[in-house]
Amino acid sequence: MKLENDLDTDDIRGLVLRLALPSMLAQFVSVFYSIVDRMYIGNIPKIGEVALAGVGICGPIVTLVSSFAILVGVGGAPLMSIRLGQKNEKGARQILANCFLMLTVMALVLTVCVLGMREKLLWWFGAGETTFPYALSYMTIYLCGTFFALMTTGMNQFIICQGFAKVGMKAVMIGAVANIVLDPIFIFGLHLDVRGAALATVLSQMCSCLYVLRFLFGKKAPIRITFHGYDPKLMLQVAKVGFSPFVIIALDNVLIISQNMVIQRLGGPGQGDTILTCAAIVQSFMLIITMPLGGITSGTQTILGYNYGAKRPDRIWKAERWIVTCCLVFNTIMFLAAQCIPEVFVRIFTRNEEYVALSAWAIRVSTLGVIPLAIQYTVVDGFTGMGIAKVAITLSLFRKFIYFSSVVLIPLLTGVTNVFYAETVSDFAGPVFSTILFLLVFQKVVGDPKKVSAA
Repeated sequence: MKLENDLDTDDIRGLVLRLALPSMLAQFVSVFYSIVDRMYIGNIPKIGEVALAGVGICGPIVTLVSSFAILVGVGGAPLMSIRLGQKNEKGARQILANCFLMLTVMALVLTVCVLGMREKLLWWFGAGETTFPYALSYMTIYLCGTFFALMTTGMNQFIICQGFAKVGMKAVMIGAVANIVLDPIFIFGLHLDVRGAALATVLSQMCSCLYVLRFLFGKKAPIRITFHGYDPKLMLQVAKVGFSPFVIIALDNVLIISQNMVIQRLGGPGQGDTILTCAAIVQSFMLIITMPLGGITSGTQTILGYNYGAKRPDRIWKAERWIVTCCLVFNTIMFLAAQCIPEVFVRIFTRNEEYVALSAWAIRVSTLGVIPLAIQYTVVDGFTGMGIAKVAITLSLFRKFIYFSSVVLIPLLTGVTNVFYAETVSDFAGPVFSTILFLLVFQKVVGDPKKVSAA
């Protein structure tokens, strides 16, 4: 079958754009899973703002569970790309089989464990008396669809790494469109409120999951899912490579949970609930930046992994230059939007002018460092795409440490409202450290492109 993209011979600039844009658009669409839910929930009569705060508490816990899909998907896809670059189809097929088994087992275990602990988790992570009922309703239903969420996110990586970026984009779009259609039906038509939003999301993820598995079991995929060649050592290798992006996403959500806890404890029942509602809106806006940004860098990982396996440093260097260019252009556009028109976004969720003013200010503050953040994503996902997990995890942990320290110290020293400055501090400090380490390490790992070109 003719591939959408030939990772071996296609021009690097065109290859980066053809893989980055569909992945970026897919993540844009994917953001609607949370934003559409929160938009409709925020506009429920009488209970909208409180219900939105409750769902905001659920958000990082749910994403923390879903991050296990990244552990397997982003852990296995670069290894599969490297095998394809080495022309080792048998090895690539074995990686896919092992990753499918890992995701299946993880989904079942996580569903049982987290459902059993959901009430304690919500109390621990910032739920108050008024927000707890809404958080519990949403989380209970959502967790029943853990299998679909993990399969969609994790196995879609193996479609993209084979060069089928458009198919991967369609998988995400199917679920997002279904969610947009089902949300108003369940929330307002059937009067299910928060439960309706969760149910719509689960059914939408099921649609995406069926599409992904149909492709990977079908004849169109060059490398298809099989049921043999299971190897614990290979699974461990996948986990090692995937540990860095897993920790990045897991810690992102742990840090959001920490922020929610700080807000609730320092703000108290009144001010705390108000700031939590604003934090949920800010987190939604940040997803519009970070998920498409991650789509660019993760969607192009297959170029880096393939050419790393094929020992082509000249193509790796060219790819990295175009990837960081795409990221900087995108983040600059989003920075300008965040600074100029945040109120437009906030009013999607609420018409209460107190919430609008505070949320718009918080968006401006939280996005001051998003332009350098483009460098952070390029460097970290670049090393991950080539299977060099130790460097990637070092860079990620440094930025998370800065963020966590800021979340704790800034509210204590200057007031709880200023907790939103923690994002800005980490978004400047992380890229500086990543750039320094990149300049010191990258050429040693990849090789000198000038020597290769001369050869």
